[in-house]
Amino acid sequence: MSKSILLRGAALIFAALSPVVLCAQFQQPSEEELKMTSDPKAPGADAVYFEINEVADDPMHYQSTYARIKVLTEKGKERATVELPYLKGTYKVADIKGRTIHPDGTIIPLTVKPEDLMVAKTGERQIEKKVFSLPSVEVGSVLEYSYHIRYDDDEYSSPEWEIQRKYFVHKAHYQFTPFKSFAPEGTPDTATSRYLVDEYGRTVNSLIWWNRLPPGVKMQTSVNGSYSVDVTDIPAIPDEEYMPPIESVLYRLFFYYKAASDPGKFWPAEGKLWSKDVDKFAEPSKKIHDAVGGLTAPTDSDLDKAKKLYDAVEALDNTDYSRKKSESEMKELKIKEAKHAEDTWAQKSGSSEDIAMLYLAMLRAAGLTAYAVKVVDRDRGLFDPQYLRLHQLDSTLVILSTGGKQILLDPGEKMCPFQTASWRHSDAGGLGQGADGVSFSITPMLQYKDNVTQRLGDVYLDAHGEVTGHINIVMTGQRALHWRQRALEEDDAELKKQFDREELERIVPTGVEAHVDHFLSMNDPYTNLMAVVNLKGTLGTATPKRLILPGFFFETSSHVPFVNEEKRLEPVDMHYGERVSDDVTYHLPDGTTTEGVPQDANIGWPAHALLVTKSVTRPGQIEIGQTLSVAFTFAKPDEYQDLRGFYQKVAAADQEQLVLTLAPSAQAGPVGVAH
Repeated sequence: MSKSILLRGAALIFAALSPVVLCAQFQQPSEEELKMTSDPKAPGADAVYFEINEVADDPMHYQSTYARIKVLTEKGKERATVELPYLKGTYKVADIKGRTIHPDGTIIPLTVKPEDLMVAKTGERQIEKKVFSLPSVEVGSVLEYSYHIRYDDDEYSSPEWEIQRKYFVHKAHYQFTPFKSFAPEGTPDTATSRYLVDEYGRTVNSLIWWNRLPPGVKMQTSVNGSYSVDVTDIPAIPDEEYMPPIESVLYRLFFYYKAASDPGKFWPAEGKLWSKDVDKFAEPSKKIHDAVGGLTAPTDSDLDKAKKLYDAVEALDNTDYSRKKSESEMKELKIKEAKHAEDTWAQKSGSSEDIAMLYLAMLRAAGLTAYAVKVVDRDRGLFDPQYLRLHQLDSTLVILSTGGKQILLDPGEKMCPFQTASWRHSDAGGLGQGADGVSFSITPMLQYKDNVTQRLGDVYLDAHGEVTGHINIVMTGQRALHWRQRALEEDDAELKKQFDREELERIVPTGVEAHVDHFLSMNDPYTNLMAVVNLKGTLGTATPKRLILPGFFFETSSHVPFVNEEKRLEPVDMHYGERVSDDVTYHLPDGTTTEGVPQDANIGWPAHALLVTKSVTRPGQIEIGQTLSVAFTFAKPDEYQDLRGFYQKVAAADQEQLVLTLAPSAQAGPVGVAH
């Protein structure tokens, strides 16, 4: 639901519509629906939607929603809580009705008044939500609710239909009636003249829609001036390993009023306005020139200047990683919303966007050639030029042009080293400034060699499989950036707990405990980040004569992706390529001999990935190494079988064992078994 900037013209007549017109009527479920305990169309589902009905009418200034849901498991009871975001002051949520129908037909109506809770506030725009929970929900209940959203006469609201939901949808109807001037072709325009304008004061002359619909489904138009979509049997939102951003794969349909009707006109016009705003904010003022003069020296090279300025803006308080100040705090501290780069520098604080634009201003003040590029955060979505909205672009980066090279810089990303970008901003599409104006832009893809994790371990064994030891996990690139940014949000104790849970528990063998003792170079993004980890516990299986151990210490219990999924519906998005190298030295009990070790291997998926393993036996110890290099970021569904075949071989290699024969003196002792 999007708010208009302005609606001018003759006053509109508001008709008070009855619930019969606004949304579907409540209905008695069938005996089959009441008795249903599972859904053959959605095996294993926790809940399903029997019906969804969404209607929007701009001339009458309302939207309505109706839903009917079947709860099939305990988890499915979460559908009983409904949250309704809306723009305070302009939009009003009204006529909330709901009821719960038990499997025996008993009806429990909604009688509790919904709560008002603030979700977010930006400037004068305060987004709130109403929350209500349907009563007395049981497994097997049918949930039914409806509500209306009304908005002021000087507003318009283009609907955004989320056709694919968390749970399977049996049928759904969506309908939108725009202002008559924007109705389907051939609809008589009997309305009085009216004009919509956008944030730049341009007259809006087109109703545009962007959609990703199920196969065979098309939007329909009617003579009464409305657009509609009817769907049946919509599968639940996919949940596959390493999926692209969910926003980029869902079935959806968005309407919006614009001053251009096609990409060929929209993006050049929008790009010029965006670039103009960038140049205005990043115009190097005297204060910026003075700051740059104090940070750089005339003898510095272009790269030296750029790095000094980069480090200076990285040192500022980035409020996207710290706590954003409230309006009252900003007023007390005499902090104002940044209108120009010098505001951010003066306040030593700003959002990622503000800091990136400040850096752009400083580069230009230093006499360097630099441009802004704005892309879609790849953790949120993928750029679609057919979706005519600049707001899909949400991350600003900087391109430095020097020495015949274009260098991508990510100053708004806290703890990100110079000449490095977050994976969320790599291989990302959007708009970029340049010497010839504004054009579509795609940022460079990260190189897998720049993202390296080394896990180096010393494991000391006794004859019963008891182990002690330590490992050092050395990280460069994206994994180091991730944990450095997490450290900005958590204290040291909590950060260690999270690292233990998210990194260590998934890689150490069953029976072994691993806990971070301390981190090294956490606050220096230009140095390898190291986690020093202590080990203790039991490993493998001890028999009277042998120790049978996992050959690859770190991978025996970890999950290997893609092995169990026979088919793939969506592309694979690995986020970034990387290299993970393991090197573990087993220190053996006295007199132990080696009976079997993992075989050296070289397993490849040409031009995509490679696994190399190697074992070296020495007196009293065995060193086992493994390196997995993943050199791809995306894989299409038709490449999935090749990808799966590679990871099946990786999983098989990870299960190889290390078999040790104990010395006779050790065989005489008690036997312990580790589980």
